[in-house]
Amino acid sequence: MKNIERTDDERVGMTAFGRTEFESRLVRTKELMSERELDLLIVNDPANMHYLTGYDGWSFYVPQCVVVSLEEEEPVWIGRGIDAPGVPATTYLKQENIHYYTDNYVHVADIHPADFIVDMLKLRNWNKGNIGVELDSHYYTGAIHQKLQEGLLPGQLKDSGNLVNWIRAIKSETEISLMQEAAEILERVMNLAINLVEPGLRQCDLAAEVEREKLKGTSEFGGDYTAIVPLIPTGENTGIPHIHWTDKEFQKDELVVMELAAARHHYHCPMARTVYLGEPPEVLLNIAAAAEEGVEAALSSIEPGKRCEEIEAAFRLVLAKHGYVKASRMGYSIGLGFPPDWGERTMSIRPGAREILRPNMTFHLMPALWGDSWGVEISQSFRVTESGCETLGSIPRKLFIKR
Repeated sequence: MKNIERTDDERVGMTAFGRTEFESRLVRTKELMSERELDLLIVNDPANMHYLTGYDGWSFYVPQCVVVSLEEEEPVWIGRGIDAPGVPATTYLKQENIHYYTDNYVHVADIHPADFIVDMLKLRNWNKGNIGVELDSHYYTGAIHQKLQEGLLPGQLKDSGNLVNWIRAIKSETEISLMQEAAEILERVMNLAINLVEPGLRQCDLAAEVEREKLKGTSEFGGDYTAIVPLIPTGENTGIPHIHWTDKEFQKDELVVMELAAARHHYHCPMARTVYLGEPPEVLLNIAAAAEEGVEAALSSIEPGKRCEEIEAAFRLVLAKHGYVKASRMGYSIGLGFPPDWGERTMSIRPGAREILRPNMTFHLMPALWGDSWGVEISQSFRVTESGCETLGSIPRKLFIKR
């Protein structure tokens, strides 16, 4: 593998960030590790691996990790051999901090990549003290946990409590600029989708155009793949929020929900809009009016120092006035994301959510309303500013009607 040397102020790998920003992230990670009495942190979430080192590759379908030790200046990357060349190409890590297993570890019954991870940690004498693991990561499996638990004795595995996720909650100015660029791409994507959807068009053809537009980006910058595919529930299925397209044609007098997103260097801006193809019934107009008013009330309530539950309360009061109730949460923190989710798995906007809003936190306000055979989604991504909020994307927050 080629060892790529870079100056401290040069952009690292394929990211938009320089070495200095990665170092500040690592400092904060080690501070929290010390507060939680963790000597070592094993990071499996690809978004967190990327956040700490810049590592980028579609390699998360096999075990891999970034390991942070309080005693070492740099993290260590451990993963599959064919993916190892991606480390010097995308990160600042020195060659001696890159360890990889051969393919005889991949998808076989008698040996597991976590066995190799254990061996590498033992070589560094990192099988002592308290070892933090991401128990809530989508990529930390039961098999990995069992192997580490048995192999790293006398070290004790401890849940890190989404430690890195919480550091990601407050964005740097560069991160905010990437989300703003993602919002620019998203505006093009959503406008295209609203303009294209019509009776006779196949749902899969709309999804294809959405994907093309979000990857194409703008003339100044391109787009990235998103952590979630386009969600396009249609007709009676609009009451089912997380289903995607089919190869059926859109029909006249049909409701269409489009929850789409764009990404820039994996930083996401999602948005949902609802379109009616025909003359909407009055009951749907009433539901949409309540949702629209509620969204504006929620956005108007945002300011630093408030708690997440206060945003939800502003929306809930409007719904109650119109005779509606929303049972599910109405928002969550967003930013850097890899499949299967663009959410940060930290803060939610819901009753009882006591987390305090701070400048440069970013959220997807998702006050969707669902019934048995209908759904209305009018969402808005935003960042908390010093005095209120900045909406990310300016597509009108309303029910779109195409007669």
